[in-house]
Amino acid sequence: METKAVTNQIAEINQKLDVITAYIQEQQRRQREKEELKHDLIHIGKDVFQAAVTELEEVAPYFDTQDLLHLLKTLLRNVRNLNRLLDQMESVADFVEDAKPLSKEAFAELLHKLDKLDRKGYFDFMKETAKIIDTIVTSFSVEDVRLLRENITSILLTIKSMTQPEMLSTMDNALGFYRNMDIVVESDVSFRQILRELRKPEVKRGIVFLLEFIKSMANPNGSTTKLKAKDEESAQETEGKG
Repeated sequence: METKAVTNQIAEINQKLDVITAYIQEQQRRQREKEELKHDLIHIGKDVFQAAVTELEEVAPYFDTQDLLHLLKTLLRNVRNLNRLLDQMESVADFVEDAKPLSKEAFAELLHKLDKLDRKGYFDFMKETAKIIDTIVTSFSVEDVRLLRENITSILLTIKSMTQPEMLSTMDNALGFYRNMDIVVESDVSFRQILRELRKPEVKRGIVFLLEFIKSMANPNGSTTKLKAKDEESAQETEGKG
């Protein structure tokens, strides 16, 4: 029994020694890893330091430790401002994230509107309008544009007069008469026929109207002569002679 007890104690001691040995080996492994890491970091640190020294040599004339201290102090004084700025940036980021669906819908609606305008011919119209402007620019000189600027008031007043209802009605009547005009002139017309036509009241009224129109064009501010009564008297005399 005593031999068995001793054997058990030796086995327990061996087991504990195995645990202690494994722990010591683990510690040694970690120590080696630390040493290797330290060795690598030393080499990396030397390389980084050497590279930093080399790079800082280029900016050494423009850099001073006082500038760095001033920058640090400025940053410390504006920490609250930086925090507010970061909060605003987060708010903007959240707004952009929320606005993405709306922007997609707006972009799709814009594409739909542009396609609709294209199908209606707006872009072709603007293209041709640009060609018209290009033709105007290349066809007129600066002097022409200056004269246009100086006379634009008279031109607009003339256009305004032409767009009055009575003027439009007169022009429409004249165009309608021209479209429906069916006049045939004989190849052989005698002076007697011309004189006979001149004696007709409507021909006289037309001649008087033409004369008054010419006088108005020559003297727009002057007064026109009323020849209506004389024209009627001539018409009556012609009818009496007839």
